[in-house]
Amino acid sequence: MLSCQAWPEPVVRVQALAESGLSSIPSRYIKPLSQRPSNNTLPSPQTHHEHAHHHDHANIPVIDLEQLSSKNESVRKEGLKKMAEACSEWGFFQVVNHGVSHELMKNSRELWREFFNQPLEVKEEFANSPTTYEGYGSRLGVQKGASLDWSDYFFLHYMPPSVRNQAKWPAFPSSLRKVIGEYGEGVVKLGGRILEMISINLGLKEDYMINAFGGESDVGACLRVNFYPKCPQPDLTLGLSPHSDPGGMTILLPDDFVSGLQVRKGDQWITVKPVPNAFIINIGDQIQVLSNAIYKSVEHRVIVNSNQDRVSLAMFYNPRSDLLIQPAKELLTEERPALYSPMTYDEYRLYIRLNGTCGKAQVESLTSKSSLQSNI
Repeated sequence: MLSCQAWPEPVVRVQALAESGLSSIPSRYIKPLSQRPSNNTLPSPQTHHEHAHHHDHANIPVIDLEQLSSKNESVRKEGLKKMAEACSEWGFFQVVNHGVSHELMKNSRELWREFFNQPLEVKEEFANSPTTYEGYGSRLGVQKGASLDWSDYFFLHYMPPSVRNQAKWPAFPSSLRKVIGEYGEGVVKLGGRILEMISINLGLKEDYMINAFGGESDVGACLRVNFYPKCPQPDLTLGLSPHSDPGGMTILLPDDFVSGLQVRKGDQWITVKPVPNAFIINIGDQIQVLSNAIYKSVEHRVIVNSNQDRVSLAMFYNPRSDLLIQPAKELLTEERPALYSPMTYDEYRLYIRLNGTCGKAQVESLTSKSSLQSNI
């Protein structure tokens, strides 16, 4: 459905740039002054275990999912309350005791790192295009001359099963395809559990959100594995520019040694300190629409490091692409009418695929259009 079938200019692999030994980064990666990481938010060259004492990390809320399945009603209610507060106050939280094997998490991260450390020609066999983004890539958006982020990635479709094509997944390391399948199954199951809790906290039937997403067998799930190479001038660039996620919810497995994710809280960028063996969950634009902005997606960005590269795995848990997404009727009142007009996820994500990351401009533009329509 995209009008652009190819990248507008030759694609440069950031990892190859980083490994070339350059001492200054090309101008395409230098952010405007207003977007550069400030000195007090830059990570030091050490790993996050070492530099945690030197930087002002704030932990986003941590939710123990064992509480949410407790037979003790007061324990369960307490867990639900914590999640509700995290969704409304932060839009981000970490989950522990989530049911995904810690060994599987570790293996997934290590195998993907091994993939990115393959010779360039091996990775180029999986080079992507803007038609589906599936494969090995280094940019978002198709604007010629656009500012670029300091990262490479691999993007693949996992759900629904009809769009899953293992031939497009890396063939090396040899066990990676099998591990992608196991990891995807566990993380998608986790996403369904979290959607149930979000539905309950909004006062909806517990299967409301999963049904709005198309049902368990038809939800969309895509995996984007991010590789952030070390950077000689981390104060001038970003691994990923500020944005909110366009989909429903993101389940992130962060690097276990190097911090980099920053979440916007008011006018501050907070560097998240990952809890061992936890996933980081964030609300996407589609849950903002479905909840009529009771829960909002939150801008986040990624900073880079002068001495360490990073690998993270982001599973985007999304509505089926052809379903209309609109505020739940149960949440609408005269005082709080629908803030958003119905739109399919296919229509919605076209914006970011053409324009790249743009803060929260997209979801906010929907609000203004809807408000204008209601005032005509």
